[in-house]
Amino acid sequence: MKALSLITATLLLLAGCTGLPEGIEPVTGFDKDRYLGTWYEIARLDHSFEEGLSKVTAEYTLNDDGSIKVINRGYNAEESEWQEAEGRAKFVGDSDVGHLKVSFFGPFYGSYVVFGLDEDYSTAYLTGYNRDYLWLMSRTPEVSDEVLEAFKARAEAEGFELGELIVVEQSH
Repeated sequence: MKALSLITATLLLLAGCTGLPEGIEPVTGFDKDRYLGTWYEIARLDHSFEEGLSKVTAEYTLNDDGSIKVINRGYNAEESEWQEAEGRAKFVGDSDVGHLKVSFFGPFYGSYVVFGLDEDYSTAYLTGYNRDYLWLMSRTPEVSDEVLEAFKARAEAEGFELGELIVVEQSH
């Protein structure tokens, strides 16, 4: 019985990591094929797995099994080296809803929620399973001040704390 309780608790914990932050709605009408390709990280709330990284990109390509290959890459100036992580993303539900789960560590998945996406698929607002995770991604390494301010306004309206927001250095 203890083993079953442990398994149930572990599954509940993992399910929480692929859920949605309360009140955040993923985009609908999501087109996976249009989303594939290279995105540049414009702004983020920092985490240990990205700490100190600049020139951060994410590249999404389709795997043969229908999942999405994710390659995140960033430059660590302190160590004078590029860092790269390869993962795999799958849709949590319907493939036309911008709610995926991504794994960089075997069977452990985290939520990947696209809650803002322009018509041209040129900018995207992302979060994880809670409001500690936030990214502004773009198809170009730089965006206008208006695009950045619109992102900040939307993020604040959605309840994100932006005091620790980092604008990512993208110059080469």
